[in-house]
Amino acid sequence: MTTSGAVQSVDRAVQVLEAIAREDGASVAALARELSVHASTASRLVASLEHHDLVERDEDGTVQLGVGLLRLAASARPRRDLTAIAGPVCEALAEELGETVNVAVLRGGVAVNLYQAQARSTVAMHNWVGDRTVLHATASGKMLLAQLDPDRRRELLRGPLEAFTAHTLTDPGQLDRQLAAARERGWVEAIEEFEEGLVALAAPVRGPEGAVVAAVSAAGPAYRLSPQRLPEAAVVLRGATEEISRRLGHRESRRAADDAE
Repeated sequence: MTTSGAVQSVDRAVQVLEAIAREDGASVAALARELSVHASTASRLVASLEHHDLVERDEDGTVQLGVGLLRLAASARPRRDLTAIAGPVCEALAEELGETVNVAVLRGGVAVNLYQAQARSTVAMHNWVGDRTVLHATASGKMLLAQLDPDRRRELLRGPLEAFTAHTLTDPGQLDRQLAAARERGWVEAIEEFEEGLVALAAPVRGPEGAVVAAVSAAGPAYRLSPQRLPEAAVVLRGATEEISRRLGHRESRRAADDAE
């Protein structure tokens, strides 16, 4: 099959799924009419999707969406839920700080940005959504690194660390000490380590069981996010990440309060 033919088959398969979803089930004949193809072509498409449990046939031959789609949806749900829950909090945080806010998760040894909020008063910054950024030179990356077990952290920091600016920490020992401090105080900064003139700080987001599932960062120019302002901004940032964690089902603070009583 040619590349164009393969793409056409994929496109038709998606059309089949969309038609079934729209009509809450459809016959092969109806799908053939929908796609303007011969019934045998529609039947082959259905058979292929059926092989992967993406569709299934009722006793009367009606084609319905299959359980395979549920597996795919389930794998996407945590990310969708995270951005849906974090989004409003991040929008409010961006306005309060007057800076750009990002939500990032750890994937394959890099930080992947899932959501970005920007204050209306700020000059437009690069849209980081979908970008994969290094761990050792970004605030989100460092916060995600800080939460890993020591063996995994050493594995990710093995080898020479790239210096993006003159301020990038490339000494694993020095970086490890900074990460230990980040775990202790609950936030970490990256002062012109990834880009000259860009300062960011990040705090962790925890899931229901307490594990860190993401990091939220606030970033802005060095003349606004000065070292003197960072602790104050960190208090606001941590309040936002604790709220996101609470909305995700994390209840550590409540349990700690109960234990104290």
